[in-house]
Amino acid sequence: MKHRYLKAGKIVNTHGIAGEVKILPWADGPEFLLDFDTLYIDGQPVELRGARVHKNCVLAKFQGIDDINQAMKLKNKVVCIDREDVELEEGAFFLADLMGLEVRDADSGAVLGTIHEVLTPPASNVYVVRGGEREHMIPAVEEFIVETNVDEGYLLVRLIEGM
Repeated sequence: MKHRYLKAGKIVNTHGIAGEVKILPWADGPEFLLDFDTLYIDGQPVELRGARVHKNCVLAKFQGIDDINQAMKLKNKVVCIDREDVELEEGAFFLADLMGLEVRDADSGAVLGTIHEVLTPPASNVYVVRGGEREHMIPAVEEFIVETNVDEGYLLVRLIEGM
């Protein structure tokens, strides 16, 4: 099931005294959050009055947050986006949509389990697949991933011996 609101980052600190906050994004890059006019905190819409990239974070100014004391109340809050505000490129998907997908062997059709977690080390993502007593860690690269079909709810993989 696809959730409408997706976690997109965490407010890790304040910035300056005028109410800006520092958001550590949970996306491919901090630039992703610059495309939004509205973010969601605790399920409530918060209008973005300005945002810019600073190192690997986003410095954001929200409507109604005008000083450091108000900004401090937002520290450690998770910011979400509305998936309807995003137009993904063809073939792209949100990592959150992979959770729970059934993973099948492309050759035998055998069900290996479901995606339980997605690890995001620098080289490439790794899908943690659990099924029964077994756990597979499958790199998300074309050598192993045959097809990702989020809409139909499955992932086809081709494993090598020992995986």
